[in-house]
Amino acid sequence: MSFFGLFNKDKKESLDLGLSKTKENLFARIGRAIAGKSEVDAEVLDHLEEILITSDVGVVTTLKIIKRIEMRVARDKFVSTAELNKILREEIAALLSENNTSDSLEFTIPTGVKPYVIMVVGVNGVGKTTTIGKLAYGFKMSGKNVMLGAADTFRAAAVDQLMIWANRVDVPIVQQGMGADPASVAFDTLNSAITKNIDVVIIDTAGRLHNKVNLMNELTKIKMVMNKVVKNAPHEVLLVLDGSTGQNAIAQCKQFTLATDVTALAVTKLDGTAKGGVVIGISDQFKIPVKYIGVGEKVEDLQIFNNLAFVDSLFKDQ
Repeated sequence: MSFFGLFNKDKKESLDLGLSKTKENLFARIGRAIAGKSEVDAEVLDHLEEILITSDVGVVTTLKIIKRIEMRVARDKFVSTAELNKILREEIAALLSENNTSDSLEFTIPTGVKPYVIMVVGVNGVGKTTTIGKLAYGFKMSGKNVMLGAADTFRAAAVDQLMIWANRVDVPIVQQGMGADPASVAFDTLNSAITKNIDVVIIDTAGRLHNKVNLMNELTKIKMVMNKVVKNAPHEVLLVLDGSTGQNAIAQCKQFTLATDVTALAVTKLDGTAKGGVVIGISDQFKIPVKYIGVGEKVEDLQIFNNLAFVDSLFKDQ
């Protein structure tokens, strides 16, 4: 059976729909740029460069893609504009595969690690709390016992919102209310998780960037406290980024990677935006795996990122 035969049909349809505006924006503009042209020449490449940059792929990654295409044009001597989409697809797929090698279609955790601890970071408004709720749902649907820790005690609504999600997906939550010490919440969450034989613990953290030093100190303290309870915790530091903000998401990624050791990314709100190209740029520039993408509002619309499925949806029918 082929890969896409294994990929859940409903999930693939959601992915296709979620990336539809990005696809339409990208390929409609490419179509206009090559109209009347028979071969890929310097003018076509100049237009393609401009299109990719303004589609939020980013300057650095765009120049890398253009250079690869130029090398292929030089090697093959003649490349028709009809072949351009195929070459672009192959080069984007190659870039994504360098940093996103997982072929998993399910919410999984490494064997022999229990509880598996995920610390979630990101600024307010990017969909962090929603992503945590959907993560909890995904792991629960894969047969894992999940617990949430409400360590974003800086913002009054954060704890309440996380409690709503915990009730919605029916998973336990540890919280001490607004103003509590975040490290204390994390400590209690992990101790409770061990007692209750929990498989996956997801810890929320404060979403602010106004003072990088304070943020770094707070996250470092949380990590040190968790490591005292569970060896090597957190096992994953997941940065949530809002894909609809385009280049601002890249700026946020830069700030958080300077503040803490980010090991995985979740890019949300790709549905309804034409800026899905930012996934390509973020993956390439930061060399951090994009692990999850949000392609809709439904609880199951947080998907495991798979570069093959992503590129297929982006280039479908082209």
